[in-house]
Amino acid sequence: MRNRTQTRHKSKRAFACVGVMAACLAALGVTSSLAQGPAQNPAATVPPVNAVMLDRVVAVVNNQAILASDVDDEVRLAVLDPGRAGAVLTPNRALEQLISRALIQQQIRQEDEQAAEPSQAEVDARLADIRKEVPACIHFNCATERGWSAFLVAHGLTPQRVESYLRYRVQILRFIEQRFRQGIRIAPEEIEAYYRETLLPQYAPGEAIPPLDKVAPRIQEILLERQVNILFDDWLRNLRKQGDVEVLDPALETPETAGGAGKGGA
Repeated sequence: MRNRTQTRHKSKRAFACVGVMAACLAALGVTSSLAQGPAQNPAATVPPVNAVMLDRVVAVVNNQAILASDVDDEVRLAVLDPGRAGAVLTPNRALEQLISRALIQQQIRQEDEQAAEPSQAEVDARLADIRKEVPACIHFNCATERGWSAFLVAHGLTPQRVESYLRYRVQILRFIEQRFRQGIRIAPEEIEAYYRETLLPQYAPGEAIPPLDKVAPRIQEILLERQVNILFDDWLRNLRKQGDVEVLDPALETPETAGGAGKGGA
């Protein structure tokens, strides 16, 4: 497997970015004015005020490009993950999660994508849980449409982007459950401990705290994800060894992307 983080020659970047022309132009340092021909004077190289910045490729996973905008999206969407307990998701870790997710989704397509596809009801149920239970969302009273809209605006999200994010999270969790969950049991004591030690401290004094029986299914899912991570770590590492993961932005390198193995959030 090749896993390289390095400054590449423009022609090599162009080869890695086949099929994503807009992103490749940015990766190669080509602006719209340069593409049209050499500038006639220094002033001509200054982009207009309303110029649109092109996206750029920051990593390639088995010929699948991951863009800088994907990393930005992942950072913003992390607010929907109650398991982060207020921790900030860095761009480096966001890229690592995206690499792992790309590998898993590629495997899903190879095996049985239809079996892992969630129903609309499952996605809607996940969204309803988030609007009621995620501490960052409760601050906005997301149970109401007005509060939910304010929350989305405050975090630079759209309803469509949130639904798409939740859909592939449910898809990946279903795939992992089908493949790795057999034999895993989450004890009631573990759920109670998470509720008491991790969830409750996230609420400010005076805020309405959901009762344990309401959030227990979501806590069980979080704990299940942790257990499953242990089981599929070797599987994911093997996918990395067999595949081609290439980070094109040295600033986003992590020990996992440098070493070619490790876990990322699904």
